[in-house]
Amino acid sequence: MSVNDANVALFMENAAKVAAGLHQIAGKDELQGKLAEIVEQDVDVFCPKQTELEKFAAGFLDHLIPQYREAWVTVEEVTAAIAETGSIVCTSANGKAVQASLIPSHHVALVPREKIFATLDDFFVEYGVSPSTNMTIITGPSRTADIELNLVIGVHGPEKLDIIIV
Repeated sequence: MSVNDANVALFMENAAKVAAGLHQIAGKDELQGKLAEIVEQDVDVFCPKQTELEKFAAGFLDHLIPQYREAWVTVEEVTAAIAETGSIVCTSANGKAVQASLIPSHHVALVPREKIFATLDDFFVEYGVSPSTNMTIITGPSRTADIELNLVIGVHGPEKLDIIIV
């Protein structure tokens, strides 16, 4: 098993523990079917179309809108994933809005296998010394237990998180 295979396996194990929907596909050719399976029909979808993977995915999405604020779903390639915690990393690199991963009710994160790092330290070593202005590390769907100590999903971010490893 290669280092990256081990990172993918550990990431999937830990992301499953925090209630993320996990999907692994062999390549871009399988993306259309996977998006059709997990993105709700007839809802507004935001996709930034900044990366090649996002541009490819956008070709299979109905009801695309130009602003994340009105979207029900965001489909975007994330900056990285962290195996030890099952987290995804969203940054403002290249003008990307990190809020797009937080405001819509459903976040679909596209994660290329090579962007899965064993630890957060490994990610920062690779990412460099001058990170983006904004960075959000997301571990599972939004949850809080500060309302009368009852666990509530979706208060401070999406109530549903699906991760597609490509």
